[in-house]
Amino acid sequence: MRPGLMQILICVAIIALFFGAKKIPELARSIGKAKGEFKKGLEDGEKELEEMKKEEEAAEKAAREKDSAGAEKLEA
Repeated sequence: MRPGLMQILICVAIIALFFGAKKIPELARSIGKAKGEFKKGLEDGEKELEEMKKEEEAAEKAAREKDSAGAEKLEA
């Protein structure tokens, strides 16, 4: 559910009363920077997870190849 225009305006008015009109741009910049850092952290985490998955798949593939090579030696 997305907030409506009236809800946003009420929030902005409360923030203006609480922080003062001069502090709002500074507060908005801080929130924007925090959002950017959070997004960057999420992307870094996703990349790291993908790398771990690839490494795990490679290790499983190597283990399967090793097991199949060992089974061929036993048959011979």
